[in-house]
Amino acid sequence: MVIGIRREDKNEWERRIPLVPSDLKELKNKYGINAVIQPSKIRCFTDDDFISNDLEINEDLGKANTVFAVKEIPLHYFQKGNTYMFFAHVIKGQSYNMKMLRKMMELECNLIDYERVVNEQNQRLIFFGRYAGTAGMLETLHLFGQKLKLEGYKTPFEKIKQPYQYASINEAKADLEKISQEIKAGGLPAKLTPIVFGFAGYGNVSKGAQEIFDILPHKIIPAEMLPRLHDSLTLDTSNVYKVVFKEEDMVQRKDRQPFERQEYFNQPELFESVFENYIPFLSSIVNCIYWTEKYPRLVTKDYILNKYAKQSRQKLKVIGDISCDIDGSIELTYKVTKPDNPAFTFAITDGSFKDGVQNKNGITIMAVDNLPCEFPVESSTEFSSVLKNYVKEIVSADFNKEFEELELTYPIKKALILHKGKLTQDYQYLNSFLNQEEK
Repeated sequence: MVIGIRREDKNEWERRIPLVPSDLKELKNKYGINAVIQPSKIRCFTDDDFISNDLEINEDLGKANTVFAVKEIPLHYFQKGNTYMFFAHVIKGQSYNMKMLRKMMELECNLIDYERVVNEQNQRLIFFGRYAGTAGMLETLHLFGQKLKLEGYKTPFEKIKQPYQYASINEAKADLEKISQEIKAGGLPAKLTPIVFGFAGYGNVSKGAQEIFDILPHKIIPAEMLPRLHDSLTLDTSNVYKVVFKEEDMVQRKDRQPFERQEYFNQPELFESVFENYIPFLSSIVNCIYWTEKYPRLVTKDYILNKYAKQSRQKLKVIGDISCDIDGSIELTYKVTKPDNPAFTFAITDGSFKDGVQNKNGITIMAVDNLPCEFPVESSTEFSSVLKNYVKEIVSADFNKEFEELELTYPIKKALILHKGKLTQDYQYLNSFLNQEEK
């Protein structure tokens, strides 16, 4: 039993690995599963880290029938009949990955997607989401501080660094603790208060983001309290505010019938967004929701240009779009960014975009699409600690059997998008996207 670990080379920031050296060594000692790891000069674990754990470094993964990676794999790497497990980014019909999916089908490959490893309640089991949240929140807070500085406000926020500039999450948290004490002691400019961060969503990504935000001195309020908070005559300059938006806060039925969450998931076309009612009261939006085109958007260009731009209250400084869907739930997200240039600014006067943090007439958007890579050791270690529990069954499986006969647990079978090059039942809908790509 031999598995391959492909190096990540999508960009210079991608330093993660799906299985860390200590877990690979455990798989070898416990089950006799050998690993071949491609060399890498940027990976967060060095080649020597693998060698010292009695693991093989080799450019050639030819003897591995099962290959694990984090990001998409280039077309020329795929080998006929092999099994691959990575974030394929195809389940939404992403056009940029349809050629890759078709190539895997032609080569009769098996594709297992981390994103679809779920339990019977459809809850994801293997994810980097928490680290996307923690890194995304730090990026957002950093940009928020830079935005305020640009507008002439001196605040402790401007001392917050980007996540990759910290040696670890613990170092980042320690820094935030100091900043928190500064806010408690000296307060924030009265003209800015109340400073309100709105979190769209409450899953793993949001929890990671809130884990960072909650270090700051803060108060939690429900969405419906936002207008009253801003009408209050008593300003609290020693706290920031947090609102966590759930589905029932963000959308309503078009016919104004009572909201039912499951109905929204099943029939989103019956609903419309009401999120714009809150935007004038938010200093920052942290977007953590899962979104596809069938769901209403949270922030639209039309609203910002034709309504928000004409209002007297314009508090919104920064959107941390951790979900990062192009033209998605945050329609202002027109491209993805990298940590060395994490944001662009949307001008509310004319709808133009400009890289970086720009003036007060614009909304700055953070759109880094691989945030966990900014904490590569911690995120890889936690991811690996879960993934290692599924490796033996994947390597041992006889994929030549019919789908119904495969001896796989529910989560892995649910994540099997391609079996012997054919779309499994749950993913037949991808044929329509493949056909579009072919045209």
